[in-house]
Amino acid sequence: MAKRKEHSKEELREMALCAAESLLQSEGLKAISARRVASEIGYSAGSLYTVFKNIDDLCWQLNARTLAQLLARLDAVVPASPRCCLLDYGQAYLAFARENPERWSLLFEHATANDVMPPAWLSERILQLFARVEQCLQQMRPNLTPQALELSARTIWSGVHGIAVLALRQKLFVSNERAAEMMLQELVQQYLNGWLSEETEHA
Repeated sequence: MAKRKEHSKEELREMALCAAESLLQSEGLKAISARRVASEIGYSAGSLYTVFKNIDDLCWQLNARTLAQLLARLDAVVPASPRCCLLDYGQAYLAFARENPERWSLLFEHATANDVMPPAWLSERILQLFARVEQCLQQMRPNLTPQALELSARTIWSGVHGIAVLALRQKLFVSNERAAEMMLQELVQQYLNGWLSEETEHA
């Protein structure tokens, strides 16, 4: 069994996060506890609290790692146009969810007490995702107000997220094996067609 003195706090933190990721992928959120994660790396549960404030903090840091990887996946998109960019973002998001179902689910299913707020740095990571969507939309409607842009980005991405959730739960009720990809493309295309027509109507 490893002794705490053999590892720095940063090394212990990294070991714990890697162990938690592995547990999450193989057994789901139910497996994440201080005792279980500590056991996986040969430490006591109390040792984890020298590098994490609580189990929520560990989950938040796991989510930060997941978001960083998701953002890297989106940044790998090389779009030909803003519309294509959004379509590719949606497909990349769906693919990431399928490849990392438990880690992706933790982003949305980890619950804390009502008076416990996620840290600002995690909220900032989430805003970075929306910023990429907003940038594409702004290129198509540069005169849109920041408030309207924010609403549009969250509206279209809520639809993309909904398709991803139903696809992972096998609740799309469509026989085509590429139904999720096709639905995602139709959603984005139809939303943008209507959204862009608003500018013409009010011109």
